Amino acid sequence: MDLTFIPAKKMNNHPSTGSGPVIPLHQQHNHTIVQIPQQPVLPPLNLPCSDLFRGNRGDYIDVGVPLYEAAIKGDWKAVKPILDKQLDLIRFAITENYDTLLHVAASAESTKAVEEFVMNVVNLMEEKDLELQNRNYDTAFSLAAAAGNKEIAMTMVKKNPKLIVIPGRNTMMPLYMAALFARPVMVRYLYGISNNMTGEHWEDDNRGQVLQKCVEAGIFDVALKIVNDHPKLILKKELVADILLALAKQTDAFKGRQPHVVLRIIKSTFAVFHVKKVKPSEIDSEALQLLRIIWKKIARMPKDEIDDILTGPPEQVGERINAYPFRVLFFATKKGNTRFIIELIRLYPDLIWKQDDHKRTIFHKAVNRRQIEIYKLLYEIGAMKDLITPITDEKGNNMLHMVAKSAKQKRYQNVSGVAFQMQSELLWFKEIEQMIPPQYREQKNKDQETPQDVFTKKHAYLVTKGEEWMKDTASHCLVAATLIATIAFAAAFTLPGGYNQNIGIPFFRKEPSLIIFVISDAISLISSSTSVLIFLSILTSRYAERDFLESLPKKLVNGLGTLFLSIVTMMVAFSASFFLLYNKKLEWVPITITVLAGIPVILYVLLQYRLFKDVFKSAYQSRSLFKRKKRVLYY
Repeated sequence: MDLTFIPAKKMNNHPSTGSGPVIPLHQQHNHTIVQIPQQPVLPPLNLPCSDLFRGNRGDYIDVGVPLYEAAIKGDWKAVKPILDKQLDLIRFAITENYDTLLHVAASAESTKAVEEFVMNVVNLMEEKDLELQNRNYDTAFSLAAAAGNKEIAMTMVKKNPKLIVIPGRNTMMPLYMAALFARPVMVRYLYGISNNMTGEHWEDDNRGQVLQKCVEAGIFDVALKIVNDHPKLILKKELVADILLALAKQTDAFKGRQPHVVLRIIKSTFAVFHVKKVKPSEIDSEALQLLRIIWKKIARMPKDEIDDILTGPPEQVGERINAYPFRVLFFATKKGNTRFIIELIRLYPDLIWKQDDHKRTIFHKAVNRRQIEIYKLLYEIGAMKDLITPITDEKGNNMLHMVAKSAKQKRYQNVSGVAFQMQSELLWFKEIEQMIPPQYREQKNKDQETPQDVFTKKHAYLVTKGEEWMKDTASHCLVAATLIATIAFAAAFTLPGGYNQNIGIPFFRKEPSLIIFVISDAISLISSSTSVLIFLSILTSRYAERDFLESLPKKLVNGLGTLFLSIVTMMVAFSASFFLLYNKKLEWVPITITVLAGIPVILYVLLQYRLFKDVFKSAYQSRSLFKRKKRVLYY
């Protein structure tokens, strides 16, 4: 095919960015002059030539489509013959978005073939060709930054170092785009080659944008470098408010890293000999280090400015504009970001008294959201907790009223059954009941309801569903326990090898295998019978609210435990019988059967382990749920 039909010229005119009819700057309506703001003037686009896809459609199918497909796959062998005939195609747009061959390859999946493809294309291009933009103002380098294709980006920067400061869509720098799309490797690379965002193309505004996106993307190592390299950014109140809000959302980012195993062993050894000065048990996360740097600066500002930062700018929801007092603080509480809350309170102790738009403190919010670690900070503020817990919200609810309301279902996604959700709710209610001063336990809210009234009303459905779940579980386990008891009882009178008909004594009475069989069968029978009685007691329980606290969980864990014991001993008895029936020359038979007999036991453990674990913790460890292990706020 002859490719000379394409003129080798560059097209710098770009499509109009306007839409719809032109509106005059001044409009007269009911004798009122309305000023219409002018649209910002965008810089001219550096577009590639569009003759290929705007020309003959057949030529585009024969040339443009194969180029596009080859760029996506990194197939240089398919592209080379076409470029050998007309090299200028490398500067032509091959999509309606004005993407060149390099644009397409830069945003493709990063593979070895694509990287080699880009290297070959860049070698054929002039330095200025790499600055071509598509209709969105994106260079191929910007797309590579957004896609996180570091090797491809390095190839282009080597050819044209100016690419790192050519803004793309919405005047976004390539570094900003990499942070926006959470490409940590690319962000670290671009931050390094940008000389830490210094030079005439960088201002505090775009530096702040990169910092904010790094925090939102969890790239805290680069965020730390930016804060240290450009400390003035921390003085921008709106930026800092957004950064604190982004940090408040990332609870997992504040979990400390465990030190090396050797250091942990040394620490444990020192602890045995009561040596206090040892290495910390955890290494502070980068998010925590960043928060400390920022909050230390903020805490020295005037109180009004601090409160403005913690509140943040108002949010527009539809036609309403909502302003939430201390939004950052309460958002962290909602997310359960305990470490974040601790750091803020240490330098601003009065935060424990701050209230949201519903007149609730962070501790009321923690109780409402079942954030136990934040709630336990109450134990570290002394007698002030007796003044905080009775605080009522706009509806007259104190902390006990709030905990009496049922928690949202997603809070119990990791709880095995409805009955244990009910138990967790009871534990919370009993805990707050002990915490709040006695005279407020029967306090009525504006609806004239006591906390107990609210709890009973809000948890009626949970009690009903908990009863159904408990009975259903007990019924299924009862069937299994009854079958095992029946088998064990029958096996007790049909011993392997039979009896001596003259004296009525088993033939293998002196064999160890028979003794194991008899003992295992007896344990299986007794434990399965016990399990039957326990599950029967569950089925006949009254299912009052307080029964879900200890009685029902303990019955269930004991029933599951005895059922598991009956299954294990039944398998042991089953295996022992084969050692009696086969002599030493056929030992492989009972050994094989014993191994196979272990499969049901292993399956039971694997399938019921989580339930049994939750049941055991609920029955015997639930009382320690609110106990403090160590001081974390003031120590």
